[in-house]
Amino acid sequence: MKNVLLPTDFSENSWNAIKYALDFHEKIECNFFLLHVNRLSHAAISHAPYLPTQEVIEDVYTKPAKMQLDNMLKRIIGYKPQSKKHKFYTISDYNFFVESIREHVEEKNIDLIVMGTKGASGLRKVIVGSNAGDVITKVACSTLVVPENASFKKIEEIAFPTDFSLQYNINTLEPILKIVQDNQAALRVVHISKRQTDLNRDQMQNKELLEDYFHANPHSFHFLTNKKVEKAVQCFVESRDVDMITMIGKNLNYFQQILFHSKVEEISYHINIPFLVLHN
Repeated sequence: MKNVLLPTDFSENSWNAIKYALDFHEKIECNFFLLHVNRLSHAAISHAPYLPTQEVIEDVYTKPAKMQLDNMLKRIIGYKPQSKKHKFYTISDYNFFVESIREHVEEKNIDLIVMGTKGASGLRKVIVGSNAGDVITKVACSTLVVPENASFKKIEEIAFPTDFSLQYNINTLEPILKIVQDNQAALRVVHISKRQTDLNRDQMQNKELLEDYFHANPHSFHFLTNKKVEKAVQCFVESRDVDMITMIGKNLNYFQQILFHSKVEEISYHINIPFLVLHN
């Protein structure tokens, strides 16, 4: 049984991520944990210099959140009549956001977090919003980030940007293999460098490991040269009609260039293609 955490702020953006999670796991036995976090930091500031009492927390934050979570469950059942494969649990927490996510990942033995992101908004034009950005960089759990305009469709092409600098852990790669096999999809391993150079010995060994691991499944290697990694990803995504982008969380070099740069007006993958960020 797979355990999936669904953080929600009751926005349409988080509802879109929930729908994607349900469709993505339609044939998989799952426990879904819907989590709403009433942020301690916000409350502490608004009630400064006093922290609210437990009674105030219950009346002002917890009870309304529980009602909204119940409504969310009804919406889920309306969207997709409950499958015997899926069980749902609701959690209302009062804590710092990332700390709450960490605690529930550990307590519930969470395999995957699925959350939405609005991406570019306001003055901070970044690809991944602050909530999702904090989770994928500060919580040691694989996370599927669903952009606001992403809608589920059969996964046929998965892009895997990498610089081959990591010695891949088989356990980390296993979720990619499972998605490839379950969907009869093709994995496209994409190496992007700022200038044309040969792989060194370590990079070659890491590439060979990937080749061995995915040898029985449709896969290919692609080598692109571009001074801007995000632009190369954009071109590749468009040319291959990619349905999902996956990355290893430890690959910080690619990670930051693809997800955390500020030139969002030049790319579109941030608004319609899900990112699967894998952690050991």
